[in-house]
Parts: sequence; structure tokens; C-alpha cells
Amino acid sequence: MADVYDIAVVGAGPAGLTAALYARRAGKSVVVIEKENFGGQITFSPKLENYPTALAISGAEFAEKLMEQAEAHGTVLEMDNITAVEKNAEGFVLTGEYGSYHAKSVILATGSKHRTLGIAHEAELTGHGVCYCAVCDGAFFREQDVAVIGGGNTALQDAVFLSEICTSVTVVQNLPFLTGDPVLQEKIAKLENVSVICEATVDALLGDTKLTGIRILRGADKTPEVLAVTGMFVAIGQQPENEAFAGLSALDQTGYIISDENCKTDTDGVFVAGDCRTKAIRQVVTATADGASAALAACRYLDRL
Repeated sequence: MADVYDIAVVGAGPAGLTAALYARRAGKSVVVIEKENFGGQITFSPKLENYPTALAISGAEFAEKLMEQAEAHGTVLEMDNITAVEKNAEGFVLTGEYGSYHAKSVILATGSKHRTLGIAHEAELTGHGVCYCAVCDGAFFREQDVAVIGGGNTALQDAVFLSEICTSVTVVQNLPFLTGDPVLQEKIAKLENVSVICEATVDALLGDTKLTGIRILRGADKTPEVLAVTGMFVAIGQQPENEAFAGLSALDQTGYIISDENCKTDTDGVFVAGDCRTKAIRQVVTATADGASAALAACRYLDRL
């Protein structure tokens, strides 16, 4: 018979690996199943400077330390893409592309991914001028010219934040108008080093190993124009990776798993941590906090079985 773990964690970002660490320290058997890269999105950040105790550390190094710590405490790590989770009398069966896993409880820590522009060289230049988090990476573009792509609240908040760091900020919005809150639009209008270009789309990224500019198409006639920027912050929304679990726990209208601060879902034995759940702030430090909360909640659940 296949091994039955106390806890199966889906996703090996900061939330999932922290959950594994706390669960192992509580004496529970844990398997962490990751479909792409251990460490999650933070591995793409060139430097992490806002995590307590770390003055500066690369995202990749931070993720590696998390993984090493989880493994050192006896966590089993598996590379697989979980496509379904079913509850039965014994617990849960997690079906992956390469095998199945059995556990008494499940922690979903699948994260969310930034919506990308989907244009050539975007992936190659991510971390080399192309960014998706102004709070995380804005400081690396101090006194440089940058662009923010998007016109909603996140994009405008990013522009305000970057205006205090960068020489100039150009907001590029595909619609003929901004969609962010009026108070943010008013704030943007008062900033001398922020300009807004509406009804424009990014057509190409310039630069081989690092971003040197972007080409946009403006107006109904799609007039090309090059913006000489060394940083581009894409703020066109996030997409939770919860499709495979829609039948397991309730999702909100945008696809995030509904939970409270105890990281419980509406399904007994299923917990959630990190960016894939409903929450106000999505940062590494809140992801690790979720991991601890979800693991301890799962341990309490197991102790009652």
C-alpha cells in the first residue's frame, strides 16, 4: 500500500515550505509536491531586502535555504503536477501526472502568478528589467526611468511608490482611461515625474540581456513609439492557480480559495496558505506566516482524528 502522510502540501513556495517545517517540528509526516520550481515566484527576484533578518539575499538563495531547512527536518519533496484532490473515508488522494499520493490532510499552497503581457522575450528579461512587484524590486531602479503597465489600483499605487525612487515613471494603459480609484488618479496627476499614456499597448521589449527600452503602439492608428526605460513593472493583475481544486474548497469570484486567518477552508482537513487564498497582502513574509498558521491548524485537526 502507498505511504499515507499526515499532511500533503501542494506547492513549494515560501508558504508551502514553511508549512512543512512547522508540521515536521510537530512530529507529522509531510510530503511537499511542486509542479515547477521549488521556492515559487520569489526565486525570480534578484534581491530580497524586506524579509526580517535578511539585509539582502537573492530570491533563489532564500528559496534554497527554505528547501534545505524543510529537507533537514525530514520533509519528503516530490516534483509532480497535482491535477485532482479527492476526499475519501481514509483521508485524501492527490492525483498527479506521475503518480498518486495519500494523506490524512492537505495544505494548498499553490500561490498565484502575475498576469504577463505574453510578448517576446518577457520571460528572458524577467529579473533583468522586467518586474511584477514594485515593492519588491523598485529600489533596484533608483534614479532610473521606468514604466508601469496597467491602469488599475495596483498600477497607480506602484507608480506613486516608484515616483519617490525613480527619476521618471510612465504609466502605459491599454484603455482610453485609467480605471484606478479617483483618489489615486488625482495623486498621480500631481506628481511631476509621472506621466500617463492611455490607449497604448506594449509591442516589444528592447535589450538582449537586460531591458533598455520598450516599444509601444499608441492610439487607434497604433503609432509606434519607443520609451527608453530600464525597468518595466507589469501590473495587470494576478491569477491564482486553483483550477484543479475548485471542487474541493470554495473559491471567490476571482478564483482565490476562501479562508480566514486560521487558514481553514470549508472542507474539513483542507487548509490553505499563501498567495492562493483570499487575503489583503501578498508578500513573502505573509506567505510564511500563513504556512505556520496552516500547519498548526492541520496538526490540531490531525490530533482530533
